[in-house]
Amino acid sequence: MLRDVNRSGEMEVFVAVVEAGSFSEAARRLNMSPSAVSKLMARLEARLGTRLLNRSTRSIDLTTEGERFHRESLCILEQMTALEEGLLHETPQPTGDVRVNMNLPFGLQCVLDLLPGFLASYPGIRLSVDLTDHVVDLVEHHADVAIRIGPMRDSGLLQRKLMETHFVTVAAPSYLERHGVPETIDELEKHNCLTFSFRRHTPEWRFRDESGQPRTFNPRGNLLLGDGESMRRLTLAGAGIAQLSLFQVEEDLAAGTLVPVLEKFAAREPQTVHAVFMGPNRYMPQRVRVFVDYLAENLRADRQTARRIKSVS
Repeated sequence: MLRDVNRSGEMEVFVAVVEAGSFSEAARRLNMSPSAVSKLMARLEARLGTRLLNRSTRSIDLTTEGERFHRESLCILEQMTALEEGLLHETPQPTGDVRVNMNLPFGLQCVLDLLPGFLASYPGIRLSVDLTDHVVDLVEHHADVAIRIGPMRDSGLLQRKLMETHFVTVAAPSYLERHGVPETIDELEKHNCLTFSFRRHTPEWRFRDESGQPRTFNPRGNLLLGDGESMRRLTLAGAGIAQLSLFQVEEDLAAGTLVPVLEKFAAREPQTVHAVFMGPNRYMPQRVRVFVDYLAENLRADRQTARRIKSVS
């Protein structure tokens, strides 16, 4: 045991340096001298036997080891805060901020309507919600929870399954009246297929051929879009064919403003929706735990009562 080393204090200073981007700004925030911060960081690196920070005259960058130490330090400091505040024990009314990141379509279609009920149940919690289709780093963006859809990378983040969805290929009736209904996967080559402008885990559209074997299609068209809600709206406007998550378009399908195409070739591969967060599950702050529990319970209830979508032949 390193009884003479204030390891939590070192972690706090290290995290402050990373967040401030400089020793001098970290020193100002911590009410320390820049030389004291510099010496403490040098002592920490010497004790660990590895470089955590690459320093230049203009910036401070994390090494690979520094990224890991930063991530784990945040988890440990969060656990310490939870212990000090008594948040590891069940309390009638958890309090504090919960910072949430999720993609735009899922937030609009599935989550935002649930938030007033959550806040009414937990008036001591304040939510900060960021909707973006770009995958963000939880540490960099100081997020407590992120909602992610599809295959998960081995990122070290903990996961909680919320629900499942799948992709459906759709178009507006007005588009199909002008351009015809594709009868085979190959006929999509003749159509305007809407695509995303950002890198995706699975950019190809997935189908199953006549024999039931997996088949992919590389969509091409004259519109590249930066988020799923813009793609939905332009599909509704008759701009082309799109492949979107069922949760995003099920109301449009029920209303007939969008219709599914190539349903007999639909892959229907399940896309799992997860809540992801940092740190050991048993040390999750109660303010975060109740939010994740609320989402899991209410999204499951929504799925059980969702309308059945009728395919259009």
